[in-house]
Amino acid sequence: MSAQASASGTPVRPPRRWRRPRLGTALALAYLAVLLLLALAAPWAAPHSPTAQDPAGVLAPPSAANWLGTDDLGRDVFSRLVHGAPLTLSASLLAVGVATAIGLPLGLLAGYLGGWFDELISRVVDTLLSFPAIVLAIGVTGALGVGLTNSMIAVGVVFSPTLARLVRGQTLIVRSELYVDAARCFGAGPGRIIVRHILPNAVQPVLVQMTLLLAAALLAEASLSFLGLGVQPPQPSWGAMLARAYHYMEIAPEQMYAPGIAILLTALAFNTLGESLRVALDPTLRHR
Repeated sequence: MSAQASASGTPVRPPRRWRRPRLGTALALAYLAVLLLLALAAPWAAPHSPTAQDPAGVLAPPSAANWLGTDDLGRDVFSRLVHGAPLTLSASLLAVGVATAIGLPLGLLAGYLGGWFDELISRVVDTLLSFPAIVLAIGVTGALGVGLTNSMIAVGVVFSPTLARLVRGQTLIVRSELYVDAARCFGAGPGRIIVRHILPNAVQPVLVQMTLLLAAALLAEASLSFLGLGVQPPQPSWGAMLARAYHYMEIAPEQMYAPGIAILLTALAFNTLGESLRVALDPTLRHR
């Protein structure tokens, strides 16, 4: 975008935090872009079928035919890694979507309405946050049933109290502003005030938190798949691949490298992006 000119004729450039992104942010965006393209092109990018077995090539080391070697059933690790990317990413998006669908409206209503409704939501949120997230996710998954979709719904339910508390706090701040009082004086109802005035001014920290939750959801999916509660065989996911490789850690430790590094880099990229978004959206923070 070209720089706009001010009234005095001096070019007005975007803030420095937008013009000069950190190197980590640029690397994170580049990595996520490549990962997204790889996930979309998985059927063409993978050299082999992710479920094709080769009993003669079990736990084979990396080679020209199998770039990352083969697993305990002779399946190509690179192909399973590529086909696992869309499952893992879609699972993270589903979990954050469920968390937002539950936590956002509850936080808005609790913060704006106050009273007994706010007290009720706050006590429920405090109760849920007192449990370890993975333990609560396992319990919800057990109630819904084993499977990727159910496990990610469970993760979304577990993450929703965090978003609800954040949105409630932002709503309490925004609802005391003068423009909200002015809208109320002009006869605007609670629904209009929440949608037109409170939500747009409280959404910035929510966007940052959603980005950070993508990384947490990625790790939660890997943990649940590792425990056998997420993706079921023969579907590939990074957590399921890590679970199978764990049993052969002593004789073929390289089997754990590919899914482990993929999970690590993706979670790190999401966290880096979330931190950069927080700095960019918060005018009180200086670009370091």
